[in-house]
Amino acid sequence: MALPTEKAARIALRTQQVIAHETNVASVADPLGGSYFVEELTDEMERQAEELFEYLDVLGNGSMLEGAIQGIEENWFQGRIADSAYELERRFNSGDHIRVGVNAFREGNDDAQIDLLRISNEDEKKQRKRLGQVRQDRDQATVDASLERVRTDAADPEINLMPALIDAVKSYATLGEVMGTMEAEFGRHVEVPVI
Repeated sequence: MALPTEKAARIALRTQQVIAHETNVASVADPLGGSYFVEELTDEMERQAEELFEYLDVLGNGSMLEGAIQGIEENWFQGRIADSAYELERRFNSGDHIRVGVNAFREGNDDAQIDLLRISNEDEKKQRKRLGQVRQDRDQATVDASLERVRTDAADPEINLMPALIDAVKSYATLGEVMGTMEAEFGRHVEVPVI
């Protein structure tokens, strides 16, 4: 109907730049040719996943679940995530890894201030009033029974806790009540900073 606006043309250009610089499709002649390239990517992802599974299995003395728990306790996962984030940031800053609109092709970006959600005192008062109304209208005996089920199910490591949590939420138990019940059984997790 009309020529594209400058903004529409820029969006089209940015889309092409994202495909060219962020997907790596320009690195091969025919990315989906015979699916060999996709198969290679899948095989590499599988290889790396198997390495992680093997590490967790060794860490857990033959149990990946115990290895995952040990990894959490030793901050192994947080360390891997931190290392990956650092390496990615280093590649962004050096220009080795292009992100369109972030570290390349930035001209014409809308640099307008982004509106952030701000909770006012009035909003907080409304939320507290709604919470009070929910607590007044709910069946407290049903809430207490559902929280007791959460507590007993949490004490047994063989029981899937999710059905009890869903029932508690359906009975209008609050997040604080559910978390308090689980905290009594599990304690409170405190994330240790990665050094």
